Amino acid sequence: MKKPRHHFHLVTPSPWPFLSAFAALNLTIGGVLYMHRYEYGLLLLLGGFLSVFIIMFNWWGDVIKEATFIGTHTLQVQRSHRIGFVLFIFSEVMFFFGFFWAFFHSSLAPAIEIGSIWPPSGIIPPSPWGIPLLNTVILLYSGLTITFTHQYLILGNAKQIQEGFVLTLIAAIAFLLLQFKEYVNAPFDISDGIYGSTFYMLTGFHGAHVIVGTLFIGVCFIRFLKRHLLRDHHVGFEAAVWYWHFVDVVWLFLFICVYWWGSL
Repeated sequence: MKKPRHHFHLVTPSPWPFLSAFAALNLTIGGVLYMHRYEYGLLLLLGGFLSVFIIMFNWWGDVIKEATFIGTHTLQVQRSHRIGFVLFIFSEVMFFFGFFWAFFHSSLAPAIEIGSIWPPSGIIPPSPWGIPLLNTVILLYSGLTITFTHQYLILGNAKQIQEGFVLTLIAAIAFLLLQFKEYVNAPFDISDGIYGSTFYMLTGFHGAHVIVGTLFIGVCFIRFLKRHLLRDHHVGFEAAVWYWHFVDVVWLFLFICVYWWGSL
């Protein structure tokens, strides 16, 4: 095989992008049908989730093989991955920017239909000093533990790396359980006007990002146990750390704007 004269990775043909597009379409249609209470909507939704998960497992497995065993992720490829992930996080920032825009558009100039006040008449906003404050402490703590884990990986201290992963994952799961408890006990739901819509869109999508970040870190933990992560070759884990810090920052904005200011 002729050795290439460049440092880039020319990806071989893969079925996963094509299949993932159909899986995402199936997931979207299933979600819409389920929310409109169609008979087989839930079945289609669960099938979409399952197909997306299977494709993710196989596709990312191929990427891990390329990076760890084949050696196609050269320094130039790693640099390209970092730039690409930074752009992805920027796209996520703009994603949340739209939801925050909707929140401030409705709260700074409340319409007469909701009583010209914020929170709207009849809505009892959640107290920021209960579960939201506790979740803020938990997320900030997890941000510290994942940062120290990254530093220990660079230093090569295996015991501290493993402890850092475990503490971060415990904190992430605790956050999700507390947010689920908050949802169960909330006196309003997503159908309660503009307040319910913006509240659950912001906190719900943030919770979805926490789930993705938890899976991201969990996969990196498994790769660490399999000795895939090296002190000078761990772009995937770097991306997980950056993603988790993004989740932390978004939650701080949520706590200050939605929970604290939005309940004044």
